[in-house]
Amino acid sequence: MASDLDFTFSDTVAGRVLARRGRRVELRTPGGGTVVVHLTDVTYGQRLRNLGDPYQDVTGRLEDLLAPGALVFSHGPVYPHEDGLHHQATAIVVVSGPGEPPPYESPGWWTAQLRQFARFYRRSQFGDGPIDFNDYRTEIRGGGDKTAIHVQETDTISRMVYGMASAFTLTGEQDFLDVAEAGSAYLHDHLRSVDPVEDVVSWYHGLDVGGPRPRAFYASEFGDDYRAIPAYEQIYALVGLVQTYRLTGAPALLADIEGTIRLFERFFADRRLGGYYSHIDPVTLDPHHASLGPNRSRKNWNSVGDHAPAYLFNLYSATGDERYRRMLEHTFDMIVTHMPDRSGGSPFVDERFHADWTPDRSWGWQQDRAVVGHNLKIAWNLMRMNATMPKPAYRELAERIGRTMPDVGRDPRRGGWYDMVERQPDHGRHAFVWHDHKTWWQQEQAILAYLVLAGNTGDDGFLRHAEEASAFYNAFFLDHDEGAVHFSVLADGVPYHVGGERLKGSHAMSMYHKAELAYLAEVYGRLLVHREPLDLWFRPRADADYPQGLLRVAPDVLPPGRVVLESVRVDGAPYDDFDPASLAVRLPRDRARHLVRARLRPAGSAP
Repeated sequence: MASDLDFTFSDTVAGRVLARRGRRVELRTPGGGTVVVHLTDVTYGQRLRNLGDPYQDVTGRLEDLLAPGALVFSHGPVYPHEDGLHHQATAIVVVSGPGEPPPYESPGWWTAQLRQFARFYRRSQFGDGPIDFNDYRTEIRGGGDKTAIHVQETDTISRMVYGMASAFTLTGEQDFLDVAEAGSAYLHDHLRSVDPVEDVVSWYHGLDVGGPRPRAFYASEFGDDYRAIPAYEQIYALVGLVQTYRLTGAPALLADIEGTIRLFERFFADRRLGGYYSHIDPVTLDPHHASLGPNRSRKNWNSVGDHAPAYLFNLYSATGDERYRRMLEHTFDMIVTHMPDRSGGSPFVDERFHADWTPDRSWGWQQDRAVVGHNLKIAWNLMRMNATMPKPAYRELAERIGRTMPDVGRDPRRGGWYDMVERQPDHGRHAFVWHDHKTWWQQEQAILAYLVLAGNTGDDGFLRHAEEASAFYNAFFLDHDEGAVHFSVLADGVPYHVGGERLKGSHAMSMYHKAELAYLAEVYGRLLVHREPLDLWFRPRADADYPQGLLRVAPDVLPPGRVVLESVRVDGAPYDDFDPASLAVRLPRDRARHLVRARLRPAGSAP
């Protein structure tokens, strides 16, 4: 007669090897527990590999690689027994062998990954031919081909532009910059709205180019924001424009950026109580209009906090303009003042608010629920802000989130970070809202949160969390068959290709998050964590409009004094008109377009 324990399931376990006795391998999991994995005659092993790299079989070397200190993932059947779970290893992914650093900590790993992303999206949208954004489509299938949906969303174009501009910055490949500049021009020519009376710029939701004439959507067509102008769509319209402006200094881009910021300050800003409203009416531009329904007189994390990572840090880095530093300060003051749970009932921040900053815990799908990635995003952006304007409240909240989140948002056995959980615990557990899947962008937030925290604090615990999050992302999200990354995976790392999550391009996914991760992971990993040099490329236009005529080459708002500009080459030749401390290059006065390569290195390291 079968017992209640006669069943099996497949699962993944992550960990560092503690000991191996014959075919029994004992692992220490990310959460600190121990699991014994049983090898069989048919267990096979592979090395962790980057996009574009060939499969690396290590089946014949597992005996040597599975030594104490190795970081691995094991997947296979699990047999419940009276004495616990028995994990049988079908497949082993060796992230790093004993005494080896993980491969994603080596110079160029993230740059190579970003290059692969850029080539995938370039090929998906335009093939190998000319770059024509009339052919751009928001929806892209898993293999890169376009669906029958003929919509061009402003935000997804802008996010692709960001990714291409970032890829050029790290690689110097001109084709990527060509895409970024073409996309920026397309946004300016086709998806921009100028109000000369109010002197503001706003952005259409998108165009339907499937008919004989393009049909424009000014208000949002997305369900949560239908027929309103959501702040986050206007915010992300700038993400690609600002990154391209950093490289080129294009005056038209700066004018569009400044016009959009005037829109935020005049129509979204709450001048009395601070912050920014989440939606405005498309006709009256009023955040309190009855047409907004549940979005009337509301603020949320996106409308307040997303200004900073999407464009403000990059705009401040490019210009040094004190106006943008003050806007950043206001944004983060609102975060530390209003978003932490002051009642002590939840480790997660509040994300939605009424006009008076009272938490709104009944809105739509959010209710009283936490998006794990938003908490992590707050942490790493607070540390960025603390680098340019140190405040105890910024650092305290960033570190508190960093130390709290692993116990409530991370998978302690398999690695990786969850999506949504209930803010309030029930019997000691923050229950999953819908599922225990893991999405690509939440892994980005975890990796960057702990890389930035480690780079700014030197804390080894934060660095370990960054390493483990990077391991899960690189092991399970990279799509080695069709390119780019999977939208989501099941808890055990198996790709989840159902509905919109089977796509590589959609309202929710373009090139932004994966490119931002690769760009900033390379920057922080090289310059702050491993203290190694980094080369960056820029191509200012002949009419570049940079304040004081200075090309500021800092890749991010880094802690003062930690990085210096070692050398500059202009069109391949050495160039000496630069300031090593301020990371600024005074451009040649010949009004020609030049290719600038800047080499940065950690202060105090050997040139």
